[in-house]
Amino acid sequence: MSTPSLAQQYRAVRATTDWICEPLGIEDFVVQSMPDASPTRWHLAHTTWFFETFVLKPARRDFRPFDAHFEYLFNSYYNAVGPQPYRPHRGLLTRPSVADVRRYRTHVDAAMLELLDAGDGAPDVVVLGLNHEQQHQELILTDLKHLLSCNPLRPVYRQATATATVPVEGAVPAARWIDGPGGLVEIGFAGEGFAFDNESPRHRVFIDRFQVGDRLVTCGEYREFMADGGYRRPELWLSDGWNVVREHGWSAPLYWEARDGDWWTMTLSGMRAVTDAEPVTHVSWYEADAYARWAGARLPTEAEWEAVATPSPVDGHFLEGGHFHPMPGGRAPGNEPAQLYGDVWQWTQSAYSAYPRYRPAPGALGEYNAKFMCNQIVLRGASCATPRSHARSTYRNFFPPDARWQFSGIRLARDN
Repeated sequence: MSTPSLAQQYRAVRATTDWICEPLGIEDFVVQSMPDASPTRWHLAHTTWFFETFVLKPARRDFRPFDAHFEYLFNSYYNAVGPQPYRPHRGLLTRPSVADVRRYRTHVDAAMLELLDAGDGAPDVVVLGLNHEQQHQELILTDLKHLLSCNPLRPVYRQATATATVPVEGAVPAARWIDGPGGLVEIGFAGEGFAFDNESPRHRVFIDRFQVGDRLVTCGEYREFMADGGYRRPELWLSDGWNVVREHGWSAPLYWEARDGDWWTMTLSGMRAVTDAEPVTHVSWYEADAYARWAGARLPTEAEWEAVATPSPVDGHFLEGGHFHPMPGGRAPGNEPAQLYGDVWQWTQSAYSAYPRYRPAPGALGEYNAKFMCNQIVLRGASCATPRSHARSTYRNFFPPDARWQFSGIRLARDN
C-alpha cells in the first residue's frame, strides 16, 4: 500500500476534526467550562492559525490572511509570535462567530492544498501541524465532555458504536505481575517517521529489576480503595495531593456520581452505571499515586513503561473506534502486558523534563514542548480519544498532577 501524499494526509486530518464536530449545536462550540478547557470554536481556529502562521506566511509572501486580528486572537502560547488573549477568557470571545471560523478554515485549507499540490512549504512543519491538530482532536473531546458534564441534563455527545458494548461483569481476568526488562536500556525516538522533539534524543537509562501489572487498574479495584477510606486516609497521599483532596472535596474520580446506593459516571454517550470491569479513568496523578501506595505498589517510571511497551504492537481502543470511553481488557497472548495503548493515558512517576542532550528548536516552534518542562508529570500510552496514528511507545504526554479531565488511568509497578 502506498503512503498517502502530504495533501491526502492533510485532508484526512482536517476531515476527522470536522467529523468530531458533526453532532454539535452552535451553542456547544462557544462555551468554556473551566480555565484548562477551551471552546471547540477556539480549537478549530487555533489549529488553523498554526498552519497559517508556521506554514503559509513563511512560504508565500503573497499570502493574504483571512483576518489580521486572528494572529492575536488564536495564538495559544507562542510568545515569539506575539501576545495572546488570557487563556481562561477564551470563552468570552463571542466574536468571531462559528461561521467566521469555518470560513477561516476553508480559506486556509485552500491555500494549504495549493501549496502542498505544488510541492512547496516545509514538509516537517506541515507534519508537525497535522500532529498538533490530532492533539487538539483529543482535547476537543475531553473539553466537550467536561462541558456537557456541567449541564444538569447530562446531554449525549454521540452514541457509542455498536461494537462498543459493555462486557458482563467479571470478564476481566485477575491482574498478574510481569517482569520488565532490567539493566541498561535505550529509550527515546530514533529512526523514520514523526515524533515530537521532546521524545529525543534516544539515550541509555539503567533500570533496576521491576514488574508491571499486566493490565490497567479497573473501576472495581478502585472502588475497593474508596471503600477502604482511600480519600480519607492522609497517610496514603503526598502532602500536595492531600491538600487538593481537602480543598476540592474529592471522594471519587471525576464524573462519578452516587445514585441510589451505586456509582454512576458521565460519558460522552451519556450517564450510566460504573462498570467494574472497565479501566478507571479521570483520576489525577495524586489519586493514581495514592491508589498505588494503598495497593502496596507504585507507578512505573516512564523508562520502565517504554521498555515494556516497545516490543508490543500499537493496538487498542482509539478515537476511530467510536467508543469514547475505556473498554474492559482481556489477557494478552503469552506473558505480555495488555492495554498498553488506547483506553486511558497511564500516569508514570516521572517528572516531565528534558532528555540528555535535548535542545529545543530555534524560534517560536521551540516553545511547543520545552517551555512546559516544569511542574508536569509524564503519561504514556494514548487513550480512547487519541487518533490511532498518533500513538507510539516513545510518546510523552504531560499534565499537572491535579489534572483529571483527560482520560488518565493507572497501571501499577513494583520492585522485583
